[in-house]
Amino acid sequence: MTKNILLGITGGIAAYKSANICSMLRKNGYNVKVIMTKNATEVITPLTLETLSKNNVAVDMWAEKSNIDVEHISLADWADLFLIAPTTYNIIGKVANGIADDMLSTVISATKAPVFFALAMNVNMYNNPILQDNIKKLEGYGYNFIDADSGPLACDWNAKGRLKKESDIIDIVNDYFLSTNRKKTLSGKKILITAGPTEEDIDPIRYFSNRSTGKMGYALAIAANNLGGEVTLISGPTKLAVPSNVNFVGVRSAIEMHKAVFDLYDEMDIAIGCAAVADYRIKEYSPNKIKKKDGDLTFDLVRNPDILFEMGEKKDGKFLIGFAAESENLIENARKKLKKKNLDFIVGNSTTAFGSSENKVDLFFSDGTFETTPNINKDRLAYTILEKIKF
Repeated sequence: MTKNILLGITGGIAAYKSANICSMLRKNGYNVKVIMTKNATEVITPLTLETLSKNNVAVDMWAEKSNIDVEHISLADWADLFLIAPTTYNIIGKVANGIADDMLSTVISATKAPVFFALAMNVNMYNNPILQDNIKKLEGYGYNFIDADSGPLACDWNAKGRLKKESDIIDIVNDYFLSTNRKKTLSGKKILITAGPTEEDIDPIRYFSNRSTGKMGYALAIAANNLGGEVTLISGPTKLAVPSNVNFVGVRSAIEMHKAVFDLYDEMDIAIGCAAVADYRIKEYSPNKIKKKDGDLTFDLVRNPDILFEMGEKKDGKFLIGFAAESENLIENARKKLKKKNLDFIVGNSTTAFGSSENKVDLFFSDGTFETTPNINKDRLAYTILEKIKF
């Protein structure tokens, strides 16, 4: 069945690239309808998009209609996927704060289709903490983001903010629909996935943690469920929405995660240790707030249990995957962990990927072989990882 793509175009200079995106979507066999903001029509004409999409372009909420449909609702219901390319700072701010004051923002607010925002803007706007907070907020509601590339920008900067290549955007759309139609290769398998950071309490108001967002672990849980697995996701604190149709266990500390894992581990067929678990915790927790004093403050730390190592010790025929986030000597350190923790394979990645929607990883297998993936969206990467599971 042919899928319906709603293409939203905002008033960034990259709007001229939307013509190629529309054309490529059509060439990939999708039905395409287009919504443009009034600012977008200053960059590229609706006629161009009408010619390429073979459909009328919606711009004005109050334009005279030739039918009695409520247009913003009919468009919202029509879409199987809603792609906004380019996505400006402005439209993210509107959606994140519940503003629906034109056709595009109104349809976004009304649709139940998955929404993909392809970011494109000046680097200073991209790095603005307001934008980054709005992105995190929308990710928590289940919206998807196609991160901007680095390169020459219209403002003469050479920096991050450039719309991702049109072909890469099409690949992401294609992969979304492929994921919903993949063979149920994990049907009948019980899969445990750990994700996110842990928080180690210092006193009633302070703790230490790390920069893990949980995106990779959550993507793995969603993909494993789509592949037919019975998924249990054990997660430290994140700002992500709990995936649908998975058994979710929320924890905070490494000790809590350890207990949650081994309460369930015996019954699992597959386990994936993706969480960034703190190696240490405070030796003596203070029940009262620690007051500021002159001079330095020193804490004694004690080791937390190595959850993945214990999973390897108690493997008992399970397929076990680990992650190695390294800032240096990635290959050497990943291979050491692979052997020490008795894994079937380990995913090696740079710590620079923390917080990103994309990643490039090395897969090191117990038979000594390894593969390198391209830099791809973590949702797509999750399927690449799961496809390597062999029984």
